[in-house]
Amino acid sequence: MPPLPLSLLASTPEVDQGEGFLSIDCGLDQDSRTDSLVGGITYVSDGAYVDAGENRRVTTVYKDDWKGPRYQTLYTLRSFPTSVTGERSCYSLPTKKGDKYNVRLEFLYGNYDGLDSASLTFNLTLGVNHWDTVILDTTIHYGYKAYAAVFVAWAMSAPVCLVNTGGGTPFVSTVELRPFESLAYPTDNQSLSLYERKSMRSGFHKYRFPDDQYDRYWYAWELTGNDPYSNISTQSAIELNTTFMVPLRVLQTAFVPVGNSNELVLRSKRRDRLPGDHLVILHFADFQDNKTREFTVSIDSGMQSGPISPPYLKGWSIINWSSDSEDLSIKLVATATSSLPPILNAYEVYSRIIHEYPMTFSQDFDAIMAIKHEYGIRKNWMGDPCYPSNSVWDGVECTNPGDDKTMRIISLDLSNSELQGQISYNFTLFSALKNLSCNQLTGTIPDYLRKSNGSIVFRLPSGSAFGVAANLWERPVKAVRSSIVLEDDSPTVPEQISPPGHWTNHWDHLQKPENRRFTYEELAKFTDSFKCLIGHGGFGNVYYGCLEDNTEVAVKMRSESSSHGLDEFLAEVQSLTKVNHRNLVSLIGYCWEKDHLALVYEYMSSGNLSDYLRGLEYLHKGCNLPIIHGDVKTNNILLGGNLKAKIADFGLSKTYHSDSQTHISAIAAGSMGYIDPEYYITGRLTESSDVYSFGVVLLEVTSGEPTIIPGNGHIVERVKQKMVTGNISSVADARLGGSYNVNSMWKVLDAAMMCTADIAAQRPMMSAVVMQLKESLELEEAHGDMGDMENIARDNKFSMSMLGPSAR
Repeated sequence: MPPLPLSLLASTPEVDQGEGFLSIDCGLDQDSRTDSLVGGITYVSDGAYVDAGENRRVTTVYKDDWKGPRYQTLYTLRSFPTSVTGERSCYSLPTKKGDKYNVRLEFLYGNYDGLDSASLTFNLTLGVNHWDTVILDTTIHYGYKAYAAVFVAWAMSAPVCLVNTGGGTPFVSTVELRPFESLAYPTDNQSLSLYERKSMRSGFHKYRFPDDQYDRYWYAWELTGNDPYSNISTQSAIELNTTFMVPLRVLQTAFVPVGNSNELVLRSKRRDRLPGDHLVILHFADFQDNKTREFTVSIDSGMQSGPISPPYLKGWSIINWSSDSEDLSIKLVATATSSLPPILNAYEVYSRIIHEYPMTFSQDFDAIMAIKHEYGIRKNWMGDPCYPSNSVWDGVECTNPGDDKTMRIISLDLSNSELQGQISYNFTLFSALKNLSCNQLTGTIPDYLRKSNGSIVFRLPSGSAFGVAANLWERPVKAVRSSIVLEDDSPTVPEQISPPGHWTNHWDHLQKPENRRFTYEELAKFTDSFKCLIGHGGFGNVYYGCLEDNTEVAVKMRSESSSHGLDEFLAEVQSLTKVNHRNLVSLIGYCWEKDHLALVYEYMSSGNLSDYLRGLEYLHKGCNLPIIHGDVKTNNILLGGNLKAKIADFGLSKTYHSDSQTHISAIAAGSMGYIDPEYYITGRLTESSDVYSFGVVLLEVTSGEPTIIPGNGHIVERVKQKMVTGNISSVADARLGGSYNVNSMWKVLDAAMMCTADIAAQRPMMSAVVMQLKESLELEEAHGDMGDMENIARDNKFSMSMLGPSAR
């Protein structure tokens, strides 16, 4: 069987009429479908997305009360009895990493189990984090409710789980996934659980697709007849706000106060939620242009903001976080100079989904999901492989190597899974994997697996008293019904013996006269027994040393636990010995002995760029590299005593073999947060991959923020959302104290955003980036020490963000 690509996870059995929509009718027979009259959306069976549960149907009496094709998707459901599925049952929804989505689950009890339950309660999780608690009162709408959330995909599939909490058997009627534009709901990649979404109009039916391109549900605010507000409407065309894309039909209706009142006050009871702040989004579109309309806004009796004046026939929105209170209160008050009362067209309220638990590293997660699909593994393989601890997948062992809430898969025991076929390419994607056992796999060990992991030990069937080692230097061998262990150690290289084959070219580079060959004993002496640790990375620790002529050096020693081996070591040697540039760190020598690999560099006395995120003066002025570095990040840009930047760590670098070569095929590698997303997906390493990583570095330098903040997403999306406001001070590092030229800062940010475009073909060449940075530097130098403060004293009028037509 040929290896299945990770893109398998992004495929769906059916494509419906909404672009990118995935619509699942839970409990539907396999290969069946339901055609909804609402927007022509086609719903498919959930068999391809869940491994557990039982197909059930609501009783006939409920079908009679919920008549019509629009309700057909609620007639079937999937139930998850604990005795059958365990405590946690999960759907796996195909996503694209980094994209934003809206997920919605619908529930209609309909006495499907014949128990006439009065209420049901169970939990929902999105990934490993608590999303919401489902509370169904079967006396209201026969136990119908819908729950929705907005999230940014962290991998190529998103697990949505139902968790039994003792309040009844979990079930679900429909699961729907809808893609959002990247700039929609600009909340720093915070996952949000929908509390309420209301359209200010009379009536009972909800608006959804095709009125709403995102297929959100817009319920009408039910008027009682004694309300202190009335409904107004228009048939005029209204320009939509691209940030939220509120449907035209929603914007064409609004509430205004009755009589001569200058206040519009709305109150809504909160349903049971976890404590915490809520995001409130108010949507406006004024369609009365004959007089002035101006009013202030306050949420939950909080600080008054404004005044604001919604534009004529244009969608316009404001967002603010409300306090945790019993009721939601929205108060709009007209100013003394306003001729018209306040107006409100719609609003949305969300609560935060707290990212408090460790989740599996995305590449490990994608790899194990691909293996699950390729070999048809079921077991308890649902949800996140590593968390929670009582639901860790059978045969999977994980560890948390740091404090970044990321779990790594280090061991896979598939020996009782009856796996059939060849050893999969996807096993090579586990960069932290140390042990793999899979007794049923047969065939020749693929080259990509041998090269990726350095050395593979085969444990022969029981009764054998020895093992056979397949070295990278040896011919391929066959593993028949064998258990495989992937070991992280590099192949042993005997001292004074030159390696053969494909390493000869690297060896020639090492033999250059300017590259000194050190013994391990010499390095121990020069580093005072490796006493002063000055850094560490995937290859190993870096120590300070001083040679006999007082030359200061940095010694990078490969550690036994390193996932990087001899290939990375030699790639770095080749890169550093073939180029000579003032902004590339110099290689002084190396150590290559039995059990010891080391590289000796010039010592950069001021650490690395990550230690000095203060402003534009630390940006290097020329990065037109003749090679693809493959791991550009702030920790790999070292600073000398005069703060001159130099690129270091070429362990993942690659070199084009000819001028006509357009890319290098490679297994995605690099540092989390800096890897080009197109390279990650396609395995095609290009010059634009370095451009993307450098763009991330620019964003770090200008904002002073790390690439990834747990719970707040990636720096590209965070900065992009802030740039929408046009307020440069919201993006720039606060430690700069405003002492920068605004135009200079915008040039750097614009360059960074061009560099980090999702599509590689849309990114500039490195030479163009350097040119724009030079222009930025000229502006900054002309700025001098005066600190043009008036340039940044704008766009700070209100405490809430105002989102409408482009702010810049």
